[in-house]
Amino acid sequence: MNPNNLAEETLEDELFEHYRFEAAKGQAPLRVDKFLMNLVENATRNKIQQAATAGNIYVNDVPVKSNYKVKAFDVVRVLLSHPPFENIIIPENIPLDIVFEDDSLLVINKPAGLVVHPGHGNYTGTLVNALAFHFENLPLNSSERPGLVHRIDKDTSGLLVVAKTEFAMSHLAKQFEEKTSEREYVALVWGNVTQDEGTIVGDISRHAKDRMQMAVVPDGEGKHAVTHYKVLERFGYVTLVSCKLETGRTHQIRVHLKHIGHTLFNDERYGGNLILKGTTFTKYKQFVDNCFKVLPRQALHAKTLGFEHPVTKEMMRFDTEMPSDMSECIQKWRNYSNSHTMEEDED
Repeated sequence: MNPNNLAEETLEDELFEHYRFEAAKGQAPLRVDKFLMNLVENATRNKIQQAATAGNIYVNDVPVKSNYKVKAFDVVRVLLSHPPFENIIIPENIPLDIVFEDDSLLVINKPAGLVVHPGHGNYTGTLVNALAFHFENLPLNSSERPGLVHRIDKDTSGLLVVAKTEFAMSHLAKQFEEKTSEREYVALVWGNVTQDEGTIVGDISRHAKDRMQMAVVPDGEGKHAVTHYKVLERFGYVTLVSCKLETGRTHQIRVHLKHIGHTLFNDERYGGNLILKGTTFTKYKQFVDNCFKVLPRQALHAKTLGFEHPVTKEMMRFDTEMPSDMSECIQKWRNYSNSHTMEEDED
């Protein structure tokens, strides 16, 4: 055996994977340092180049320099000598709103603002930190996160199921994978959604220019995603809709609704924190600003969750009230639409 190869193998054994990205089908050749800058939050080019110089950036399991050109389907990994902070879970006494619990699972009503699991920039104060404090020996999912079967975004409120046993984890994960679970969200979106109901089908992948966003991409270039929506109430410049997920992709509802021209109200990442519909009157702008203050996050709530119990095989269905910030915002729009004639010259 070549001792140089042995040294490389030993070195890699001592390294821990911090990031892993697979270049998309349509990836044009791009320097690996620029590729990683687009994907890793708060990363500087200098830090990435230092990592490459130290031999910590691998493409298809081979260390590369910072000028390596990433091509379609390349697997880019960043390996460092210490474990990722998100893998070091510190139990924290964070209160949980537990809707249901038995020996197999628990259902939690997550408040907006609570990050589900540790990640870059959020190593403590997450739901997983809370679970580690309140429960022992939760099973690990495929990403080695205790108890988590699925997740919802930090600023989305609503229901999550957490597995307490390996059997429950496997059974519940299979239901989500096979699309037999039921997930209904309520969203307030910009614009008057013309159809009373419809289905949005579109592959979702990273946005080509803003890597903090996801986007609908041509078929075959992202992950297949299907969202069914139904109008619940119309307020002229905004619409309250129900969304049922057939698949569960990152930012799926936020991306799909923006794709059909109806960005979530006050969704800063996707531009919903701007006035996208309505008049130019100062009073209207003041009204919308007041709504933003009442609801300082995207208007999305995971209202209903249904699944088959892993042990009893009973079909379980949970429903939550709308959180106060969202219901107050909706009531403001309801009052506004009842007392104002909507202008025909919408932007």
